[in-house]
Amino acid sequence: MVRAPVFRTVTVMLRCAIYTRKSTEEGLEQDFNSLHAQREACEAYIKSQRHEGWRLVRTAFDDGGYSGGNTNRPALQLLLEAVGRNQVDVIVVYKVDRLTRALSDFSKIVDQLDGHGVSFVSVTQQFNTTTSMGRLTLNMLLSFAQFEREVTAERISDKIAASKKKGLWMGGPPPLGYDNIDKKLVINKPEAATVGQLFDLYLELGTVRQLSETAIKLGIVTKRRKQRNEKQTGGSSFSRGNLYQLLSNPLYVAMVPHKGNLWPGQHEAIIEQKVWDDVQQMLSGNAVDRSSSKNHKAPFLLTGKVYDETGDLLYQSQADKNGRRYRYYVSRRLMHEARCNNGGWRVPAKTLESIVVSTMKELLSDTSRFMDMLQMDQRSVNEIQDLVARAKTIHFSMDAEEHEAILKFLQDVIRRIDLSQDSLNIHLNRKTMADALNAGENLTDRSGSDELNIVVPVKLRRRGVETRLVIAGTNHNQVQPDKQLCQLVANARYWYDQLASGTAKSIRELSKRDGVAESEVTRILPLAFLSPTIVESILEAKQPDGMSLEWLKRLSPFPCDWKVQADLIENLR
Repeated sequence: MVRAPVFRTVTVMLRCAIYTRKSTEEGLEQDFNSLHAQREACEAYIKSQRHEGWRLVRTAFDDGGYSGGNTNRPALQLLLEAVGRNQVDVIVVYKVDRLTRALSDFSKIVDQLDGHGVSFVSVTQQFNTTTSMGRLTLNMLLSFAQFEREVTAERISDKIAASKKKGLWMGGPPPLGYDNIDKKLVINKPEAATVGQLFDLYLELGTVRQLSETAIKLGIVTKRRKQRNEKQTGGSSFSRGNLYQLLSNPLYVAMVPHKGNLWPGQHEAIIEQKVWDDVQQMLSGNAVDRSSSKNHKAPFLLTGKVYDETGDLLYQSQADKNGRRYRYYVSRRLMHEARCNNGGWRVPAKTLESIVVSTMKELLSDTSRFMDMLQMDQRSVNEIQDLVARAKTIHFSMDAEEHEAILKFLQDVIRRIDLSQDSLNIHLNRKTMADALNAGENLTDRSGSDELNIVVPVKLRRRGVETRLVIAGTNHNQVQPDKQLCQLVANARYWYDQLASGTAKSIRELSKRDGVAESEVTRILPLAFLSPTIVESILEAKQPDGMSLEWLKRLSPFPCDWKVQADLIENLR
């Protein structure tokens, strides 16, 4: 008798790692906390999938007291290292936001997991990234979460505006002369006397420079603050920027500023109205005396901040040619000898400033990045929302080319910029950066350093004594066309042709079909009417340095007249 063969199903074992996270340290000291609850739920889910070959990896990957706004978390990094060593097959979390709250971070993590064949499972949301449907579901969840955060930030911004119109102080570090008591500005009498003394001294001396020198001699220092970790900050000598900010602060006459408007505040004034008016008139007069009308329209944004590779300071310089004004940052040694044998830089100001402003805009638009740089990962939801709203306000001022606001921001937060053959090293002051975001009191210090560095890869190409900044990676002999600009023009022409031919019936249809936001299509579509001359210059990489992706998108209303377009482009040179 012949026995029938027996077929057995072989189940492949899948090693499952559990990741848990809690944003704050509150409650972690308890015998049973949120991390334990997450782990229990994940372990139960893994047991339910035992018939599928799921087995628990006993290593605990728990991040207690870390925000999901960035990936700089010790347990998450250990988990990703285990993934890289092929020690994990499935990552199990309680909810997707335990892993990350940022869509950009999630896409990077998923790419890393895909590269090692690792799937991702959420216990409460029932999806698996190994399937296309699971990936779509997750992207939708994260997209809606990101949209919700942006909407929340806009609502907070509107709430701040409404509150300031009522004269309410909306938080942040109180200025010298005031204390924060029950979320209200209350006069600190000793500090208020110092503020009054500085206003009187300025009226007597006439310049901020002399006031700064006198304040140092008299031992007048900035406001001392105590942070949550009991660390003392402030108490340093006043810089000219600090003094200008103090003398221009309308809070001292019981007025609350908001986006260029002043509203009567609900706090007491320190400075009399007449003294305030006299000081503002003197500040305005000094500004006119220092610069011509042309300079006022296009100020040097990086004065006293730029150094070359030898440590030589670059001074601002300008020249007029054929009725057009050119601005440069020039090494000090070149100011005395145009053909200096010791090198030196003569960099177009517009190009250098554009790179720095773009870099700062990118930083401000990336919430996770600037919070990580400032080491502010343990913030409450309200604090994070306030930070985002403030960053968005500063970003808007840069988009609108509000020179005074940009000048003040850059002068406050940038310590120095070091130029070298292959990079721009932007050194930021961590404390003043936090102050600019109204987060100075919430700043923690885990690094021991008060400096932030951003390195921008560039190439400095000499042309005589003049230097041209070129993005690193381009051909030294021939400048390559800007791929982003070329793609922008191509998209505009394609979408216009689609609408003109009837292939697409509306912008909404284009947006849905190509996966691009309607607002983005609306901004880009007018570029289909760029003149052939301008299009040709872009394709041949002959466009002015100031003609960037953001500059084109910002043109509103977009001029269809080719002559007007030519004039705008000419003004960039």
